Amino acid sequence: MDIRKVVEQESALVFERFDETTAFEIGISIRANGLVGRQALVIDVRFWDRQLFHAALPGSSAINAEWARRKFNSVRMFHKSSYRLALEQQREDRTFPPGYGLNPKDYALAGGAFPIRVQAVGVIGALVVSGLSERADHETAVAALCAHLGKDERLLALDQT
Repeated sequence: MDIRKVVEQESALVFERFDETTAFEIGISIRANGLVGRQALVIDVRFWDRQLFHAALPGSSAINAEWARRKFNSVRMFHKSSYRLALEQQREDRTFPPGYGLNPKDYALAGGAFPIRVQAVGVIGALVVSGLSERADHETAVAALCAHLGKDERLLALDQT
């Protein structure tokens, strides 16, 4: 099941340190792959308090950026990947249940935002990809993190469906 694998990804994809250069390197690698694949993506890498990298590829739109913002907010609130949150909640309307008190204008249950976790510090921000299916957005983020951290993507990949 995807949830177990996502939890494993979140545990494995941890940085010793993370800064503006790291954010740029990860963002630019996703951008380059997205351009080659002609993917209409928005890519965001953020600390909680500021944006470190942003790219909007050809064919993307303001709605992709809006989804990215809402997915980022979900990671900031729960320190879990937005795909994990979506799988845990299983809500077709992509909103949190009313009891959470989270405005659907600001939070979304959709894959593509992954927590940036630093050893001995915790979650400090998120990498967000928006423009593909939620699972593909998540997989794109995970692949970039695996490449940057030198992790074998095949061992952390979601099962093929």
